[in-house]
Amino acid sequence: MIGFWNHLDVVPAGNFWEYEPFEPVMREHFLIGRGTQDNKGPAVGMLYVMQCLRELGVPLKHELCLFVGCDEERGMEDLAWYRANHPCPAMSMIADSGFPVCYGEKGIMEGQLAATGEWSDAVISCQGGSAGNMIPDLALAVLKKDEAIWQELQARTAGQGAESRNIFLEQTEEGIRVTARGTAKHSAFPEGSRNAIYELASFLAALDSLEEGDRELFRSIAFLSEKYDGINLEISYEDAVSGRTTCAATVLTMEKRRPVLNLNIRYAITDDPGRLQEGIRKAAGAKGYQWRLERDSAPNYFPKEHPAVSLLTGLYQEVTGERTESFVMGGGTYARKLPNAFAYGIGGMRESEQDVQAKKRLFKPGHGGAHEPDEGLNVRQLLEALRIYVVGIAALNDCPLQMEKGSHT
Repeated sequence: MIGFWNHLDVVPAGNFWEYEPFEPVMREHFLIGRGTQDNKGPAVGMLYVMQCLRELGVPLKHELCLFVGCDEERGMEDLAWYRANHPCPAMSMIADSGFPVCYGEKGIMEGQLAATGEWSDAVISCQGGSAGNMIPDLALAVLKKDEAIWQELQARTAGQGAESRNIFLEQTEEGIRVTARGTAKHSAFPEGSRNAIYELASFLAALDSLEEGDRELFRSIAFLSEKYDGINLEISYEDAVSGRTTCAATVLTMEKRRPVLNLNIRYAITDDPGRLQEGIRKAAGAKGYQWRLERDSAPNYFPKEHPAVSLLTGLYQEVTGERTESFVMGGGTYARKLPNAFAYGIGGMRESEQDVQAKKRLFKPGHGGAHEPDEGLNVRQLLEALRIYVVGIAALNDCPLQMEKGSHT
């Protein structure tokens, strides 16, 4: 059997949508709504792939089965239950990545940095982010009502231009609300995003009207959330197989009066999770934080020399005329929880000029992608991807689904 695997759960909607996140609409050739790309659109698409093969009467040597789950974004416990109670297909393909074959996925480690120090009564609350695998686009703090604090906040935000403004102030019954805006992206691909937790912490760390202890806590949060390469936590690493380890601060909460910062780490396939934790404990401890591991999902590596990799990669190149090669990514799919599994599409296809112009009309910068506001599915590309899938499944007829033991490491 060849198993197709998709998921129907989604990340939280987040903020700053121009469209309703859970009332999908078609605009030109884009279907807009949370989960259209990741991963409901491809899940529906695989039903059409199977229907197409059946109606065309394509003779298949392998059974095909579509599986859909509802816990992919958080921990994939649905897959753990399935594997404990049911046999797995001989080979599994996950339509939750870019084309062509994604034969490897970085490890995923999540945990919290809990501060040992406390904020004073001047900091009533502080929070940011909504999901562990999203770069936060919003963070806010409520400070006590104090004229000196209010005057300094106004002075520090007075020079913000309309285009670059990312700090907003408001007097409320509770206190002075300071809101920072960022740009959301998937935490596995953080480049180009702006972390709202860092924006808020770095702004408040410079507030002279706060006590030094409060400023120091904000400085430490800014330091820990500033970079995506892990260098500030002494865990930077890179290999030739999967690239660099990334580390993103994605959620900020308070436990009593102590800040707690969630880290989402995508570590390179050859990296050592023990090294990661040792580095985090040392660097975080120097800043007055304790590390609490929540989960560690080991990397996935499907042998690149498997004939299915070259077959499907070559087929994609032939159909599209593109020279894109198979790859390893930082995102996590069901492939990491299944034997003999890899991801194949449906994203990452080259955009036409029509696509580019449509996206400019429909989406602001930082909108339209998976885990972003106004997530949109390019239906034209989806239909082209389904054609590639149909041809690919037919081509796998004479391909062994499992390699002989000892033929790879």
